[in-house]
Amino acid sequence: MEVLLGACAVTLYGIGDTIYDYASLDGIIPGFSSLADVAYLSFPVLIIAALSIVVYRQMRDRLWPVLLDSLVGTLAAASVVSIVLTPALSTASSQPVSLDSAIALAYPIQDIAMIAVIAGILASQGLDIGRRWPFLLIGLALFTASDVVYALDMTGYVAGSVLDAGWLIGVVAAAFWVDGAARPATGLDRRSRVMPALAAPVVSTGAALGVLVLASQTAVPALAVVFAGLTLAAAAVPLTLRHKVQHTLARTDDLTGLTNRRALNSDMPGYLHPGRRGALLLLDLDRFKDVNDGLGHDIGDGLLRQVAQRLTKEIRVSDLASRIGGDEFAVFLEDASREAAAETATRIRETLSRPFIVGGIAVQTSASIGIALFPDHGAGLDPLLRGADVAMYRAKADHSGHQIYQPEYDDHREIRFRTVQELRTALREGQLVLHYQPKIHLISSEIIDVEALVRWNHPTRGLLYPDAFLPLVEEAGLMPQLAQIVLSQALDQSTRWRSEELNLSIAVNVSASCLQPELPEQITQMLNDRNLPSSVLVLEVTEEVLMIDGSRTAGVLGELRAKGIEISIDDFGTGYSSLAYLRDLPVDELKLDRSFIAPMNEDRRAANLVASIIDLAHSLGLRIVAEGVENEAAYMELAEQGCDLIQGYYLSKPIPAEALSAWLVERRLAAEVS
Repeated sequence: MEVLLGACAVTLYGIGDTIYDYASLDGIIPGFSSLADVAYLSFPVLIIAALSIVVYRQMRDRLWPVLLDSLVGTLAAASVVSIVLTPALSTASSQPVSLDSAIALAYPIQDIAMIAVIAGILASQGLDIGRRWPFLLIGLALFTASDVVYALDMTGYVAGSVLDAGWLIGVVAAAFWVDGAARPATGLDRRSRVMPALAAPVVSTGAALGVLVLASQTAVPALAVVFAGLTLAAAAVPLTLRHKVQHTLARTDDLTGLTNRRALNSDMPGYLHPGRRGALLLLDLDRFKDVNDGLGHDIGDGLLRQVAQRLTKEIRVSDLASRIGGDEFAVFLEDASREAAAETATRIRETLSRPFIVGGIAVQTSASIGIALFPDHGAGLDPLLRGADVAMYRAKADHSGHQIYQPEYDDHREIRFRTVQELRTALREGQLVLHYQPKIHLISSEIIDVEALVRWNHPTRGLLYPDAFLPLVEEAGLMPQLAQIVLSQALDQSTRWRSEELNLSIAVNVSASCLQPELPEQITQMLNDRNLPSSVLVLEVTEEVLMIDGSRTAGVLGELRAKGIEISIDDFGTGYSSLAYLRDLPVDELKLDRSFIAPMNEDRRAANLVASIIDLAHSLGLRIVAEGVENEAAYMELAEQGCDLIQGYYLSKPIPAEALSAWLVERRLAAEVS
């Protein structure tokens, strides 16, 4: 559209020149009411319209800031130029009202508008009107200067003078710009004009102040004073808006649009009045670190944005929702009882449990929520946050979803903090040990597989089992470090067993946070350092891992399997709802969760379900391992159904490596005697 308008402007100006020259053939200069004047006056109008379209198209997303900057420059230029053109304006306005006088007045007014538009464009930050913009603005400036000189001394005009050159250069410059705008833009053509951000406001306000100072010393046209005053007023608007925007940004979380911790600190006193009640909910996403590590921060950020949207839909307008850091959110419920707070927490957990679609990927998450009541658990924000934080970690620990703070939870918080510090020491000082639980092949009755299970040999609390510390390891981000220690110890033990002619493969559990792209190379290096074959190692992953990022997980597991390391799905049947991964992922083994095994003896349906799973695994060419086998009846049932391997207390509980070696020797001797 700007090309069409620009082309029309140049064409009309040419038509105007033709009409003027034709009318001047008899030596008589046409008056102001000729058709030539209509064509001449159309030129700046169409050029201004073309430039306005360019500005709007480029700046529509931030139009008001650009318009304000442009307005300051425009008004300042109009203020100065109106002083220069005062004689022409006065002369034209003093004539009797007629078409000639109106057109005579239109020329200086359009000159003011043209110079104002040029100043406004120069004041616009980030505007790009084409690579040929300097030619256009210089040409228009010369065109307008010729108009101004002509307006100040019309009787002194002589055809073919310098004024004609100014008008001609302006029209040619406009045609040159139109030609450039009509050509397809290339990488080299797109050049942004760079001006200091404060140059235009400083020059504009300086010019306006100069006009006002001049007006205090001598007679200045009222129009110039009005323009100068409007310039200063317009210059103040961006400052006011910027201050307001900065204040808003300081209180707003950039990612989610919720208020931030600073806003929470400043707003909460308004909610905590004596005689009123309320509840502070502190919400933390479960396994969010797995999403960030597995899918990348872009997906993690997208998930947080969607969590914020769902969160705000579950609370009232009068309530307060904030993101206070990472994957932590705070919600204050105004005039809420204990029951209302618990109901809101339940609704929030339910809405967040539904899958999120982020970047075309389905992401599943859940939340743990701690609740502190006002004024029962504190009269200020700090004690409420501390109480909600304690309750939230209690909810995480017992997997209850949400908990309301109780004073006795404080001991748990202190124990948790101290335990994390002790865990760091345990990893550094080698306090973690492995116990091994054997698996028996039901067909051959041989034991050539074991599972490595980590224990913490705590210096004061004795031997701790995984449930006592693994959740804290995951929360503290120490799982990759723990996995490296477990793998090293397991492979070292495999080396020792091989020296004793015990060729046992060892299964090691790895979490989602451990399945990073560099893991295959790390394990390969560990095997090579010990001169062990890759078949010695089986990696067990839970079905939950597949909910984080199936494609990335498939890539890492595929690379591991290509190196000869077998993959087992632990706790099969308790997590991931889709069985498609059994077809798509490189899996060698399924470990049937103990919850399927326990009811087999009393419940025929449970036994039939186990038989169906075994058949499913075999139809896919997978081994099936039953864990948690506690008695002979379950053992015999599984053997009859064709289960490949079993492990459980019926065979042996997890024991240290030395005890396992002795147990294997005794078992071998007993078999030889029988």
